[in-house]
Amino acid sequence: MNGTTDPRFEGIRTAFAENFTARGERGAAVVVYEGGRKVVDLYAGTRDVDGVTSREPGTAHILRSATKGVAATALLLLHQRGQLDLDAPVGAYWPEFKAHGKEDARVRDVLAHRTGVPALDRPLTPAEAADPDLGAAAVAAQAPFWAPGTDHGYHAQTYSWLTGELVRRVTGRSLGAYVAEEIAGPVGADLWIGLPDARAHRVGRVGPVEAPATAGGPRVRPKRGLTEAYTNPESLTRRAFDSITPAPDENDPAYRAAQLPGSNGIGTADGLARLYASLIGEVDGGTRLFTPETLRLARTEASAGPDRILVVPSRFGLGYMLHGVASPLLAPGSFGHPGRGGALGFADPESGIAFGYVTNGMRKGVTADPRAQALVRAVREALGRHSGA
Repeated sequence: MNGTTDPRFEGIRTAFAENFTARGERGAAVVVYEGGRKVVDLYAGTRDVDGVTSREPGTAHILRSATKGVAATALLLLHQRGQLDLDAPVGAYWPEFKAHGKEDARVRDVLAHRTGVPALDRPLTPAEAADPDLGAAAVAAQAPFWAPGTDHGYHAQTYSWLTGELVRRVTGRSLGAYVAEEIAGPVGADLWIGLPDARAHRVGRVGPVEAPATAGGPRVRPKRGLTEAYTNPESLTRRAFDSITPAPDENDPAYRAAQLPGSNGIGTADGLARLYASLIGEVDGGTRLFTPETLRLARTEASAGPDRILVVPSRFGLGYMLHGVASPLLAPGSFGHPGRGGALGFADPESGIAFGYVTNGMRKGVTADPRAQALVRAVREALGRHSGA
């Protein structure tokens, strides 16, 4: 166990250690900011999921869907700067997208998972998915599975091309370049969408891990409908997650270098936490990205209820998951995004907390990873004790 904690948050160190002894953790890091100041910075285990080398400070991992929160930040920042109208049709910026009855889809529908194109009739290969022109063309040509704006369902993979193409049409830059120049750079966050060769040495290998039989208490058998949705290759759920087929090798340098804003960002725990800290206040007395109005937009509920892809109820603001069944966060006002199998980043404006967790061991769950949740509970308990609650 390495790193530091403010004495008030010492319970997080205990929970983090228990992730290794009781929840099958291999290598991970957790960082917490409070009021723009780092109060927890812990790392332990191995650099690689299948290795023995101890991890170093600043080891980065693939973030999977936690990248979606980074992409959402880019779109909302463009809106804040007057370059992107959330109520404009997507086709106003990207005319090809209007095909097959999608002319009424708005920019805010992209962020709230309401465009109706969570899957592709013909999945893309990893090489095709990495080509922004091919990815954008595939989404633009796709007929919607429901009328845009009338329902919501998690756009697991297509979120990459929806957000990436909007940024490209508005700025002339890739979303990865925009993040590097306008977000990660000014904030000082170790986050990349499209990993530079010069940073490749900092990234640990990831892979699947199984939870110990004793982890997390008694096993709960999934509901039949949920199991069917995730195992039936013909279900819309399975098709959404399989929009890139076969599944990419997440340790392949070519995949890490690709720019898929919905799934393949690379970052550190500090990078995630520092980003979210900058959305709700100044970090280390410096940069703040969001105005109060943009922060309100980020966490105002835009979609809620049964999710046509995740099956369970989900809640989204504009680009971020909100506290709920699909993604339990710190408190009702929290917003952020998990990554399937592990990573989590979020902010809670009321408490001033920003949180980042990364791991090299990918579990099967889509959201609410038990290791991340154990850490979130420890943060909640520390705040409760400190406030006298």
